[in-house]
Amino acid sequence: MQEQTYQMNQIDTFVPKHIFECGQCFRWNQETDGSYTGVFENNVLNVTLENGQIIFQGICDGNIQEIVTSYFDLDRDYRKIQENLSKIDEPLKTSIQYGKGIRLLNQNLWETIISFIISANNNIPRIKGIIERLSKNYGNQIEWKDKIYYTFPTPQQLAKASIADLRALGLGFRDQRVYETTQIVLNKEVDLQKLSKETDSRKIREILLTLPGVGPKVADCIMLFSTLKCLDVFPVDVWVRRVMNELYFQLPEEKNLKREQIEKLAYEKYGNLAGIAQQYLFYWKREA
Repeated sequence: MQEQTYQMNQIDTFVPKHIFECGQCFRWNQETDGSYTGVFENNVLNVTLENGQIIFQGICDGNIQEIVTSYFDLDRDYRKIQENLSKIDEPLKTSIQYGKGIRLLNQNLWETIISFIISANNNIPRIKGIIERLSKNYGNQIEWKDKIYYTFPTPQQLAKASIADLRALGLGFRDQRVYETTQIVLNKEVDLQKLSKETDSRKIREILLTLPGVGPKVADCIMLFSTLKCLDVFPVDVWVRRVMNELYFQLPEEKNLKREQIEKLAYEKYGNLAGIAQQYLFYWKREA
């Protein structure tokens, strides 16, 4: 593997801060110069905006342009999606203007499953720390610019960790869930390759829900943020419940608003782009 660089003209549907800080990924960190460096698959990449250019530079396992195009969903026309969603109502239009640089990453399915099991009842700095420790202890090393990075461990690598080992890395109650899910995937009781070929969102969700630690919200996040790319799902967390209640339901107690009610309205309003609408609304509510 060697260092590679790829440049493209800056577009308003690609803003690194929006992409890396909208809650979809945990292995990208901002550098002192404002750029972002991340590890995914067997790649270490830095993304920076400079003089009207988006510059991707790093160590890549393959052709950097192909890797970047796939991972950052560059073949999808986000401007057209934004135009379509902006017609639905004013609040969504406002949220799109606020987070117009969001793109949904095509993240490794296995890594996304484990990352979002870890994310349950957790905060982002802590999630990032746990995933970093898992990678450091069980992943492979990649050296770039005198710094060591670690790939996310494969099921085979993570299977070396006992429940006690996982607990020692700070997983808390999630240790057993991660351990059991690793065994299930390793034994192909849930075959991720087969799952990747499934096109019915309901079937995919059913299968994911059989994994320990995967509830409806985690399943939806996996479906939306991984290579599964089910754009019709609408993950509901505290921020999404809050924004949907404020905009559409106005219940005095937002905790009384049921996930099923939110999902039903989201599908009716946003259809098969519900997942992308969710990201704009989530980012807007959390950041604005």
